[in-house]
Amino acid sequence: MAPLPPPLAQSVHFCRSADGVRIAYSRLGQGPPLVVSTCWLSHLEYDLQSPVWQHFVRGIAGVASTVRYDERGFGLSDWDVTDFSFEARLNDLEAVVDAAGLERFALLGMAQGGPVAVAYAHRHPERVTRLALLASYVATLDEGSESLLMEETFTKMIQVGWARPEGRFRRVFTDALMPGASPEQMTWVDELMRRSTSTENAVAFRQARLDIDVTDLLPQLQLPTLVMHSRGDQMNPIAGSRRLAAEIPGARLVTLESDNHVLLDGEPATEVFFAALADFLAPDAAAAATGVPVEVPRQNGAPDPAALAQLTGREREVLDLVAAGRENREIAEALTLSVRTVERHLQTIYRKLGLTGSAQRTAATALVLGVDDYARAATAGG
Repeated sequence: MAPLPPPLAQSVHFCRSADGVRIAYSRLGQGPPLVVSTCWLSHLEYDLQSPVWQHFVRGIAGVASTVRYDERGFGLSDWDVTDFSFEARLNDLEAVVDAAGLERFALLGMAQGGPVAVAYAHRHPERVTRLALLASYVATLDEGSESLLMEETFTKMIQVGWARPEGRFRRVFTDALMPGASPEQMTWVDELMRRSTSTENAVAFRQARLDIDVTDLLPQLQLPTLVMHSRGDQMNPIAGSRRLAAEIPGARLVTLESDNHVLLDGEPATEVFFAALADFLAPDAAAAATGVPVEVPRQNGAPDPAALAQLTGREREVLDLVAAGRENREIAEALTLSVRTVERHLQTIYRKLGLTGSAQRTAATALVLGVDDYARAATAGG
């Protein structure tokens, strides 16, 4: 295996999600920005000591300026959490991106972080340059009953054995995560499980993710996408990544020759992963080096009406109410949102439409209403 890059200092930060939950995130590495929508089994500090994760984290940091975070209820993030819903997890990713000050970045979704990454890329297409997915899936449960039975069995084992001093029950997870691991690596993962979260959080998280399904979002993604998966993965079968690659327009699938869900230091599949990721991020690295911005399509100096197609359903609802003359407070009441959330939607809308300055609101209204004299509308203030 090629030597790891020189040690890089990790900085750990904290931010608040939409519901006030504190989320821990870290920055490490150099190169084009890459945000990792993480898997649940993580601890930002402990990972860098681990013979299981250290090579992986530092390997990514060798090709990208990486932002990682601990899921709510795990690692250094708040453990006193009751809401593990998909929307809450998506809000966490949004909070981390905003706190890190990132405007444009690549996004890597790992395992159950994959659907969150898909949903974020769909909601914020103007911010994600490219999407990579590793060992992930489209839906938590497939059409058969076996996956539900497996989930129920794992949940019972968590309830019984997660916090026990001996690792008998946790070792079942470890064997599925990485059957090719050494005894030392298995011991580290076993300990990580105990350190990463409580029994209650582990159970609540798994139960909350049972209804996740991003099937409908996949055909709507319009960005470069790389899907990677170990052929013999026992935690998340490769069929899930084959579906991702087949249903995301233009996506490419790289099959990793391994039985490990967690890629191990020294196995050939790990080198293939790093090489594929570096090659995939190369256009972002080149763009960062030249400073060439990504332009929103325009038509005769005005935002192209086709740009409206980038808006999510919720964003279009907000914009339609703006065009109807509603103030932010009225929009919030009509859509049962907070005023702050409305303001956040508007900032995203303006970015997607390429609008800047004090006339953003008027120009966006003009675009919706189809005003012919864009210049007059854009200078009218608002």
